[in-house]
Amino acid sequence: MLNTLLLMAKKHNPVVSNLILATLFAFFSIQLSAQNQNPDFKSNSDFWQNVQFGGGLGLSIGSGYTDISVAPSAIYNVNEYFAVGLGAQYTYVKVRNSYNSNLYGGSLITLFNPIPEIQLSAELEQLRVNLKGVGNNNFSDNFWNTGLFLGAGYRSGNVTIGARYNVLYKENKGAYSDAFMPFVRFYF
Repeated sequence: MLNTLLLMAKKHNPVVSNLILATLFAFFSIQLSAQNQNPDFKSNSDFWQNVQFGGGLGLSIGSGYTDISVAPSAIYNVNEYFAVGLGAQYTYVKVRNSYNSNLYGGSLITLFNPIPEIQLSAELEQLRVNLKGVGNNNFSDNFWNTGLFLGAGYRSGNVTIGARYNVLYKENKGAYSDAFMPFVRFYF
């Protein structure tokens, strides 16, 4: 049953959908300051100066298909080349007269910038998928989905545009209908 629904979603949404909107969250930075008598002591504010917040909102709409995503994340810049972080995700998908699903979970993110314009990424994602049939499709399925995405993108300032590939993807199994995904990533 799940395989049939994923194939139906693939037909209704050939490349993510007809419309992809990426917007950014309102970001904030925290600065801590403290007076110190010891000049060799580094305060905790140095940590927050290396933290960036980001993520995005996604909307994908097609003929009878709706996909709404919220994916905030935060990274710590270890140096100018390497960053590590955490992300969260919530996605709602509805295919008219077929099924509704809620996906939620988290991810571990690593970013590597060999030169300022190129960003390579690896992201380990764990999602809980709640799938429920509608109309004549009377079914329910709940499962965990693990993805390991390797990606590359062009970076300009705080924005990276690129693509990622799920190396753990198995056709007709799991939460995604395709292993290849374009992305827009924002960090401020």
